Amino acid sequence: MDLSTHAPQESSVPAADHKLPALLADLDLPGDLAAMDDEELGELAAQIRDYLVAILSETGGHLSSNLGVVELTMALHRSFTSPKDRIVWDVGHQAYVHKILTGRADRFPELRRDGGLSGYPSREESEHDFVENSHASTSLSYALGLAQSRHDGHTIAVIGDGALTGGMAYEALNHIAQVRPERLIIVLNDNGRSYAPTVGGLAQHLARLRLDPHYESTKKAIGSGLRHLPWVGERADETARRLKESVKQMLSPSTFFDVLELKYAGPIDGHDIRLLEETFARAREIHEPVVIHVVTEKGRGYAPAIEDERDKLHGVGKFDIATGAPTLSQVSYTDVFEAELVHAADLRPDVVAVTAAMESSTGLGAMAARYPDRVYDVGISEQHAVTFAAGLAMGGLRPVVCIYSSFLQRAFDQVMLDVAMHGLPVTLVLDRAGVTGPDGPSHHGVFDLSYLRMIPGLAVAAPANESELCGLLETALDHDGPVAIRFPKGSVAALPSLPVEPVPLGEWEVVRHGGDVALLATGKMVEAAAKAAARLSEAGVAATVVNARWVKPMDPRLVEWARTHDLVVTVEDNVRSGGFGAGVLEELAAARLAGKVRTLALPDRFLRFGNQSAILAELGLDADAIADSVKHFLAEV
Repeated sequence: MDLSTHAPQESSVPAADHKLPALLADLDLPGDLAAMDDEELGELAAQIRDYLVAILSETGGHLSSNLGVVELTMALHRSFTSPKDRIVWDVGHQAYVHKILTGRADRFPELRRDGGLSGYPSREESEHDFVENSHASTSLSYALGLAQSRHDGHTIAVIGDGALTGGMAYEALNHIAQVRPERLIIVLNDNGRSYAPTVGGLAQHLARLRLDPHYESTKKAIGSGLRHLPWVGERADETARRLKESVKQMLSPSTFFDVLELKYAGPIDGHDIRLLEETFARAREIHEPVVIHVVTEKGRGYAPAIEDERDKLHGVGKFDIATGAPTLSQVSYTDVFEAELVHAADLRPDVVAVTAAMESSTGLGAMAARYPDRVYDVGISEQHAVTFAAGLAMGGLRPVVCIYSSFLQRAFDQVMLDVAMHGLPVTLVLDRAGVTGPDGPSHHGVFDLSYLRMIPGLAVAAPANESELCGLLETALDHDGPVAIRFPKGSVAALPSLPVEPVPLGEWEVVRHGGDVALLATGKMVEAAAKAAARLSEAGVAATVVNARWVKPMDPRLVEWARTHDLVVTVEDNVRSGGFGAGVLEELAAARLAGKVRTLALPDRFLRFGNQSAILAELGLDADAIADSVKHFLAEV
């Protein structure tokens, strides 16, 4: 599937001094690709794969999907003239080779590092990148808009078979079939594991035939000739169409694209550059949308990726090149959730889990192995996942929807109307909340507190540590209503001992007592607030630190804390607009205490990619910056 896993790690360590492979160093790309012969192309493909493995073993990132598209990307850049011809990559994690071939090979060791290259296409980075497209199933909509913009060049959308499971892709296909732009080519990159039977001589022959301009012109000529025969007349086109469809059905069953009357070619070998070029050339001569179905192998050329049973080493942290094994093994928040969910499932047969094509990356691998009939992977369709969970809850089950924070944004309406309005006991578990680090601006989960806090009847929680995550999940599974739990990307000391006691709904925890200022922090920010309080103590400021683990409902003691402290400062890794601090202001305004409140939160903008800790420090949310801000606030009181 076209998705990242929780494996990739961030790094602020300077990139190693990797020497560019010989061909990459000597070529002026992408222009010089056109003059290369078959032997040179094969050698270039091998050098690119070696380069990918060498760099990603140190930076982490998306490995197998890029190993699988080397020849496809080379063929695209030999067949089309970027950026005049616009290549749109769905999800974008398969665009590393595209970056290498468009003048960024020498910077590739800086991938996903502060000040380096983004792990996804980036408009700021290159004129060859059209969208920062790291959410799946969007490329066809972008491409149709570009194709309709009366541009002289072609628009090519590269979409994976996983991304094609998303509903938005089908909406776009329906619209494409309606408006039928002349210069739109859709490349369906099928990198599923069971692909071998679909690749063969007959399939390649049909691919050539369907896009052969002589075939098209002959078909039209026959239709035109038949129309002038008195015994056929106006029924000629319909007769020809039925004859053609009958022959096609004998050779190849109808595809979904046939139903939409879109030209379809394939499946063809996505590692055969000459065949790809021939197919692209024929597609350029068809003055209507064309779907080209290519079959590629994830992890191609790197044995550890091919042999990996879980996800073909799709998303990796630092790893050993010889074995593919991670060189830095840490226990993550995702691992903690995985262990707690299995524990809960062992005790409660009504607990089921739902994910949108992210079984391993959201911590459902262990439960799926133990209870395969209780874990549902619905494909890249977040909206359906949430409403499907609502139906499960209506039927008496306790569904846990596991999803990244920034991906749940796509199902906001379903959370509000299908789950919350019905008061259903659905638990939403949001991995990668807050600043995620090197995954890019679209992956930072910094909006969830704002868009979830407004939903009536939805309880929202953010654990301060791994043990609290387990306790909050226990509470959610016992609660007669919807609950959302968000937790950050990052490592923990160890898996907690289970079982863990539930956390009382709406009850906050006082971590430290002090009489001058109350620091109300949530989630990852609790640790930073506690460290800031220690620094303030050295400066003679006594700070109370409260772990506001329930963003909604809030602890009723909030008013008392505001009355007994000179200042209330909220700390959160969410945008300021509508977040936790805004909620505290709303509560205290009713008690005429809003004037005591100051908020520390993320700015109202999309954040850059980079090291998680560095971004938080840059935005005033590390311990030193929090302490400095509190002293500044107190000086103004």
